[in-house]
Amino acid sequence: MDKSTITSLSNPLIKQARALRQRKERMETGLFLVEGIHHVGEAVAANWEIQTILYAPDMLASDFGRQLLRHAALQAALQPVSAQVMESLAEKDNPQGILAIVGQKRMQLDELVSVRTGAAVVSPQDPGNVGTILRTLDAAGADALFLLDGGVDLYHPTSVRASMGALFSKPVAQTTFAEFMDWKKRGGFQLIGTSAHADSDYRNFRPKPSWLLLFGSEQKGLSPEPCADEPVP
Repeated sequence: MDKSTITSLSNPLIKQARALRQRKERMETGLFLVEGIHHVGEAVAANWEIQTILYAPDMLASDFGRQLLRHAALQAALQPVSAQVMESLAEKDNPQGILAIVGQKRMQLDELVSVRTGAAVVSPQDPGNVGTILRTLDAAGADALFLLDGGVDLYHPTSVRASMGALFSKPVAQTTFAEFMDWKKRGGFQLIGTSAHADSDYRNFRPKPSWLLLFGSEQKGLSPEPCADEPVP
């Protein structure tokens, strides 16, 4: 039987979805929002745990959107909503009529046994930067991203959107700097630090087969304490 279309902005499911815009709610529930046909499609294709897909039939008019719903129905609950409800939930102008409530993944360092290349960011503050780094790593063929010592929430809507779907295909580990350094040492990785004061020219630099690029936070950069095996500008 088809589900009834939700038209009330105060419906409990709609209130839950709206609350996931807040970090506190994401942390407490282990859920986050994914908005748009491309991003929801990437989450479905990567077999992430999807609790519910909300869609507005009048707004989801493309053939791809309808195909996505048919495929997603095999692994998630589908809930139609009115266009007004969808517009109240969407962050983007001209929403595409679909968003998903998705379970977060918490990768442990010891799970990343096949990683040979990647990047680590210390206490990032801008969610857009995190998403951009993630999609850049994906385009460059690197294996993983490491977020160290807190900072911005990986599942912030801006980070999810800026990743352009790479969030669902690249593993991301959130850990402390000390634990990361221990894991890096055990794995024999070369740690390459980014610094405006490095003497070497990155164009002449040749990394080892297993390497990790280390970035400092946007405001402070890397600590002056030596931690990288090779600084590059």
